[in-house]
Amino acid sequence: MTQTHSPRPTACLALADGTLFYGRGFGATGETQAELCFNTAMTGYQEIMTDPSYAGQVVTFTFPHIGNVGVNPDDDETADPVAAGMVVKWDPTEPSNWRAAEHLTGWLEKRGRIAIGGVDTRRLTRAIRQQGAPHVALAHNPDGVFDIEALVARARAFSGLKGLDLAKDVTCAQSYRWDEMRWAWPDGYVRQSEAKFKVVAVDYGAKRNILRCLASVGCDVTVLPATATADDVMAHSPDGVFLSNGPGDPAATGAYAVPMIQGILKHDLPVFGICLGHQMLALALGAETIKMNHGHHGANHPVKDLETGKVEITSMNHGFAVDSQTLPQGVMETHVSLFDGSNCGIRLADRPVFSVQYHPEASPGPQDSFYLFERFAAHMATRADKVAG
Repeated sequence: MTQTHSPRPTACLALADGTLFYGRGFGATGETQAELCFNTAMTGYQEIMTDPSYAGQVVTFTFPHIGNVGVNPDDDETADPVAAGMVVKWDPTEPSNWRAAEHLTGWLEKRGRIAIGGVDTRRLTRAIRQQGAPHVALAHNPDGVFDIEALVARARAFSGLKGLDLAKDVTCAQSYRWDEMRWAWPDGYVRQSEAKFKVVAVDYGAKRNILRCLASVGCDVTVLPATATADDVMAHSPDGVFLSNGPGDPAATGAYAVPMIQGILKHDLPVFGICLGHQMLALALGAETIKMNHGHHGANHPVKDLETGKVEITSMNHGFAVDSQTLPQGVMETHVSLFDGSNCGIRLADRPVFSVQYHPEASPGPQDSFYLFERFAAHMATRADKVAG
């Protein structure tokens, strides 16, 4: 299909420092403001846009071929896109994939998400790396008319993610059960029918594939809202507790999450956390978190397991990190990023409590990190044996 373009730009990305990027708008029209990050993954744009961890962020994709495989209902990580918008190098082409059910442009439009194409994403990515994640305003107007002064002012007015609790915005409204397992050929997603463990997953913005991975290792999963208390969790008599990924500043979410986790730890249950859940666990154990310059967002991040020496290729999405210098006695650092040495995993020295910063369910390795779900299940099995004995 031949693409025709307006003689004038139909979208504008305004940075808080006054820098402007013009391009061709697609998806929804209107304006939005957010923090700008970049993601280096070559695949998975639909999963990225529907990952609740991207709330409050516009995503710049460094890989130019975005939209080439379309979108389909199976790849959503939550019901609707959560990222505020997207920035790409080339306009989306007609999808060419047997799984495609819809064009990316129409999918974004129906879901109220703004996108801009034709941007020099390499220049933009360099700016983010050098100056830190900027605050931006993104506008799409088919007429090509923009109030630049107002756009820059809107970008400057954005409060930023530091101090912002976004988990409450993306968590589930009420509890629910989950039994769908990981996708497998040729049946696709199937239901788990032989649960061995009762797990409560606390939803700070949980991705569906994390819940599938839990179900695939024998977990009967009950998902609770982010604001659940320790009593709410224990009312389900779980064999283990999972702390999910999510967006925003961990210190802000920790205001209500940390007391809950500290209450759970008194019951000596296996606990497993991912991403924001990792940061929540660290805070509950007495560590601190810090805002990163531009964060880690991609599917090719090497992480070293300090206990085995093994290097895993991981998927990451976080703008905050656990400060390993603040880990208290008895909390072991288990994984580190080989890009910058930042903390990527912890565990308690004497109890089945552990967490990782990266996303094992995203399968970039592709199966480098599935052992973490199996470890969680093994901890619950060991606990069950002790209780039975």
